[in-house]
Amino acid sequence: MPNPDVSPRAAYTAAVESLADRVLGALRGAGDPVVIAAQVEEAPDPKAALAAVRVLGPDVFAPALFGETPFGPADVQAVAESFRLFPPAPDATPETAWRDWTTARLLLRYGGDDSLGAPEPRVLDDGGEGPGGTGGGTGAPDTSWRVWSLRMAQLSPLALPGVDGPVHEAAARRSHALARGTARAMLRRDYPIAACLARWLAHSAHRGARPCLDVAAVVRHIELHGVGGARTALDTAIARRLLDRPEHRGGPTP
Repeated sequence: MPNPDVSPRAAYTAAVESLADRVLGALRGAGDPVVIAAQVEEAPDPKAALAAVRVLGPDVFAPALFGETPFGPADVQAVAESFRLFPPAPDATPETAWRDWTTARLLLRYGGDDSLGAPEPRVLDDGGEGPGGTGGGTGAPDTSWRVWSLRMAQLSPLALPGVDGPVHEAAARRSHALARGTARAMLRRDYPIAACLARWLAHSAHRGARPCLDVAAVVRHIELHGVGGARTALDTAIARRLLDRPEHRGGPTP
């Protein structure tokens, strides 16, 4: 049962960290084969655990996408239940809409149905105001990469093997902006943001590109500092796995 002495926000934050830690363990080959279902079943507050599933979104599939654990029927049911309890909001931000839609598409891949209510978000492009755009809504071209990279950090759960789409194409087109954003985050010691952006650079390297930044050194630095909690540890672990298991080698520089 939920602890009445813990605020809902604190309970949800703790649930997200707990689920991220469990997914990280499964990614490292040290967890339960039924990751999501077991987390919800064992949680003191199942509602908070299901909210955490919605927050992590596509990342709950990471162990399966890397081939470490299966994503079985019980896990599929748990993710579907999280959508039923916390349905996508019609006025969701573009970043949330893309995370929801990607989660729904991955669930279909593993045997779910197409009734989760996550409509396909609008297409991104380099000339728009979305994560693929150059304007970033600031009207200042010299600083647009900052706004854009911060929005891409919110989309880092999409940077997974076997996942592709307009957001990934935008990341490949603007790898220099991602590198600038990563470098800025590192200088500011904002390791959670740096880890999110490193995932995108690692995803580009995974696909054969040569990012204009030593992504492995960034990941190693974040790992050595060990800050940011379980979600940052999960981001860096996924980035490292993408770097260690590239799809192609020697690809062109974007």
